[in-house]
Amino acid sequence: MKISELSPEYRQPPPHAGLLTDLNRVVAEVEAFEAPDSPPPQKLAADLRRILTSLASAASSSPGLDEGFRLKVWNLAFRLWNACVDRANYGFPEARVAEVEIRQAAPELLLVAGLPKDIPNGPAKVAAFFHRTGLIWLDLGRADLASACFEKATPLVSAADTEEDRAVLLHLNLARARAASRAGEHALAVALLSRSKPLAAASPEGVKALAAEYLHIGKAVLSRKPPDPALDASNLLTEALDLCEKAAASPSCTAPTTQGSTPATPNLQLIKDQCLRFLAVERIEAKDYEGTLRCIRVWRDSQGLGEEHPSIGFMALQACLGSGNLAEAEGELERLMANAGAPDCVCVTAAELYLASTGPDAAFKVLLALAARCRAGAAAAAVRALKKMFESAGGGTGRARVITEIASDERVVKLFDGPTNTHERSTMHALLWTCGTEHFHAKNYEISADLIERSMLYVSRDEESRSRRASCFRVLCLCHMALRHLDRAQEFIIEAEKVEPSIRCAFLKFKILLQKGEEDEAIKLMKTMAGYVDFNPEFLTLSIHEAIACKSVRVAIAALTFLLGLYSAGKPMPMTEAAVLRNLIALLLREPGSEAEILKYSRRAKLRMSELGMEAIFGKGNVGLCERNWFAVMMWNMALQMGKEKKYEYCTEFFELAAEFFSSGNGEDDANSLLVCKSLIMGVGAMLLVEELKKSPLSDSDIKKGIEMLSRAGKLLPSTLPSAPVTSDQLEGNNFLFLHTFNFYHLLNRMDTTAHPQQLQLVKNFAASKACTPSHLLQLGQIASQGTQPNLQVAEFLLKASITTALASHSPNYGIISAALRSLVYLAGLQDISGSMSDAVYDVFRQAYQIVVGLRDGEYPSEEGKWLTMTAWNKSSLASRLGQRSVARKWMKMGIDLARHFQSTKQYISAMEEYFENFQKVSGKEPDECSQQDGAPSTSLSGSVFQAGLV
Repeated sequence: MKISELSPEYRQPPPHAGLLTDLNRVVAEVEAFEAPDSPPPQKLAADLRRILTSLASAASSSPGLDEGFRLKVWNLAFRLWNACVDRANYGFPEARVAEVEIRQAAPELLLVAGLPKDIPNGPAKVAAFFHRTGLIWLDLGRADLASACFEKATPLVSAADTEEDRAVLLHLNLARARAASRAGEHALAVALLSRSKPLAAASPEGVKALAAEYLHIGKAVLSRKPPDPALDASNLLTEALDLCEKAAASPSCTAPTTQGSTPATPNLQLIKDQCLRFLAVERIEAKDYEGTLRCIRVWRDSQGLGEEHPSIGFMALQACLGSGNLAEAEGELERLMANAGAPDCVCVTAAELYLASTGPDAAFKVLLALAARCRAGAAAAAVRALKKMFESAGGGTGRARVITEIASDERVVKLFDGPTNTHERSTMHALLWTCGTEHFHAKNYEISADLIERSMLYVSRDEESRSRRASCFRVLCLCHMALRHLDRAQEFIIEAEKVEPSIRCAFLKFKILLQKGEEDEAIKLMKTMAGYVDFNPEFLTLSIHEAIACKSVRVAIAALTFLLGLYSAGKPMPMTEAAVLRNLIALLLREPGSEAEILKYSRRAKLRMSELGMEAIFGKGNVGLCERNWFAVMMWNMALQMGKEKKYEYCTEFFELAAEFFSSGNGEDDANSLLVCKSLIMGVGAMLLVEELKKSPLSDSDIKKGIEMLSRAGKLLPSTLPSAPVTSDQLEGNNFLFLHTFNFYHLLNRMDTTAHPQQLQLVKNFAASKACTPSHLLQLGQIASQGTQPNLQVAEFLLKASITTALASHSPNYGIISAALRSLVYLAGLQDISGSMSDAVYDVFRQAYQIVVGLRDGEYPSEEGKWLTMTAWNKSSLASRLGQRSVARKWMKMGIDLARHFQSTKQYISAMEEYFENFQKVSGKEPDECSQQDGAPSTSLSGSVFQAGLV
């Protein structure tokens, strides 16, 4: 039987035949891109990726790919590449990425298939395909994919065995450098360029290509300024320039060319031109002006670089100005303007730079040159140049004077003639007006007047410009008023009124009359202001302020009276009545000793507020609130000032008024509750100071009024207190609750002893608050224990609460504790009816002992510790003299125990113990009168609570 007669299932197909079939089909589809049913590029790219995966798997498996298979893959890969070239010419703009992926499949196929024996220099061909594909990826901005192509190609030709290999390797290195530069890896790019120097040296074309890439990387470093100090744009550009010189000196470049031939290094001069220009840019950015000029001189001395680029002249001008060579700068500016290829905008910018450095002295010449150079836009060029002069002039008066001379020169004014220059005239007027107003605000009134007057040369006299001309006349009036040229100012305001009568003109005439001292004429003019069409009552308020500024009190009073008359007539007014009162109060504030008058008008404001309501007197919305707040804050400040001057009666009334103003409007639950509360509390405090200062007790009505104020404040206090306990005595809310309690306690103290329970409840409420501090409790306790009617119950409660609160804190203040203990000792002495027989004082000392046990040296005040020790010991002396031996022993033992815990009393311990032993021997164990009483303290050492202290 023949093999051909075998059943198909017994025939063995060639190895990997299916791969070749699939590949041939996909290549055919790529070639048939013009067919109507041609698959989209994305699908073709996906098919090729799948085939490449299968081919790589087949190549890595045993026995691999045979020679015939490789040749077929190479044939299909070249067909694919040629089809990609045709497709690129045809264009697939919507699928550029997919098209490059299809193109890249060609060298990938060649690489995976391997190198057939019969193909000459195959690696170079594969590398060339990868190189061209990578360049396309670079054009698409995918430096990562481009680098991947170049890196796959480089090992194929890295041996550089042939001329073709070396040429491909050079182009790969240059392309890799370009990709690294685009990715921001400038150091790698420079390293690749250095690696390419031996490869480029073989031909002028290679040197030129290397120079072009050095130029490209140098420009990138110059623009991006990488942080690596080793990357210097100057070095890269210099290297490119040296390579240009080397290429130009090669025999193939210097040899004369025959007719119809081309030089071996085309565009070499263009590379050199750019190298010199960018070197100049780099030097001028480094402010190396001499280096910039050297680059420009080399460029100009070079042959064959063509016409001078406008940037050359511009940089030369910058360098000359930077080095202070104004004469050379002027020549460079003339040369630039003579360059027909220089755009007008470059010439104008150069003129701006020149004028900014030289000042206005050379402006005439530059402006005329600009007018000749920029014939179509002479006015616009002049405006730009003059604008630069204005910006550089700043506040200098000398330059401003020259600018006014330039602006008023007939040749300059003539540039702006004609209807086509309407916009430029408006711009010129705006420039002069802006400069003039800046000098006006800088109080350079003479310069300002000159500039404003020159600006009117660029304002037409048509109907549309009336308002602008009137504004110029008014500003000129203001300038001459400031210069005290009142007659001249009056002339300008008369001219303004001829152009455009208005309330503004009338107001300026009023100001002039005030400054000339013609008060009667000023009053007459003020009364006629209401007859102007554009009258606004605000001008009456301004008139009042002007009268005050000129110290024309009579005019100010007349204006206020006239304005208040308008309110009395019930006419609708844009200003509130409170604004008039505010201005009057502001006037009175300047006069010393005017407290009574200020109080009088403040009461009037409060009365009107009560009668008409807040909105009627102060205004609506935020305006009314601001006006109300002004009165409230003013009353507050006046109260504080009166307090500083110890005028407490005024202080009390101003605080009351402040509380009324702060609480008006939204009631006492708004954001002003704290200020209302403060005002009421401090008002009562001032009332108490009046009593102390005059040495006369408060009347019952004053006491009742004060209690009412504090009761009102007490309702507001809870909303102003902190939400958490506080320990700092400096916290505002903390102090005001204390002041409220302090003042309330003093007012209750003015009553008889029936107020004692109320006082106790008051301090208990305070002690229960989160704003309570041990210091406050101590102060109140000391106050309660003093005076003609001390409240001992309150005092005892406060002092004990002070000690308890202080001990409960994280860092107890033993200064406060010691002071409270001393006060408790004093208080117990007042309560001790039976003298030293009572245990009240002893209990305080026992509490003190329990506190000091375990404290470090210095924690408890040494003087207070010494006082406790000596006081306890001295009490034993009194008991001994009275024959109360057990009481004496108790106090001696207390003194000794206390002395052991204080550094300041340890020196007395031995003497105290010796005396105690002698006393024990003398007194023995005989009972005394005190020891036989019920409830007397134990005298035995074994039963003493201080036994441990004696061990």
